[in-house]
Amino acid sequence: MKWAKPHVDVGLMVRSLDPMLAFYQQRVGLRFDHVLPTGAGNHQHRHEMNGSVLKLNHTRGGVPDAPSTGYRGLRIAREGLGAPEPLRDPDGNRVTLVPHGFDDVVGIAIEVGVRDSAAHAHFYTQGLGLDPVDARRFRCGDSLFLVDEAPDAPSDPGLRGAGFRYVTLQVFDCDAATERALAAGATLGAPARTLGDVARFAMVRDPDGNWVELSQRRSLTGELPR
Repeated sequence: MKWAKPHVDVGLMVRSLDPMLAFYQQRVGLRFDHVLPTGAGNHQHRHEMNGSVLKLNHTRGGVPDAPSTGYRGLRIAREGLGAPEPLRDPDGNRVTLVPHGFDDVVGIAIEVGVRDSAAHAHFYTQGLGLDPVDARRFRCGDSLFLVDEAPDAPSDPGLRGAGFRYVTLQVFDCDAATERALAAGATLGAPARTLGDVARFAMVRDPDGNWVELSQRRSLTGELPR
């Protein structure tokens, strides 16, 4: 797969915005980029993360109590570290700063708990076009998915709720990428739509129902279909 950006972005829903902004900007050291209104009172606070984007989504009405997704943790490579530094953000999400190259992490890695590792391997390689590193690691550019089989992994997590809720892959053709994912057994979470002159995006769901956004961003790909 040819990616419009060789990095995976990560989306969180946050309970209390200010403590989360302070944690990710001051403790983790991410650079704030801008706020993107996405409708229905939601504002996405975007932070640069080794080429990836961490998207802190804050909704005016708050987020409902909901089970967590299979996205269980985030690793961020950091130059100059001698050993991993495990952290928890103010909402309790697991974030680990790791030395550059630790466990092959040179950008970011998303830790995913899954019920069936073989089904996810098929989804990641055939549905999303990720490159397999081994049986538990799948690469998009310099971003990794680290898969662990877990019987207690969620089977149908909702998109709304606190914590890591979705990941975003930047593609050149949102509609074609969505068709490929569905042909490989993904289910449709939300059909493709165009957000102004910013992006065209769709949501698909992996074998456990975790959410994956396929985004065709105008700043990366040029004019968008309507």
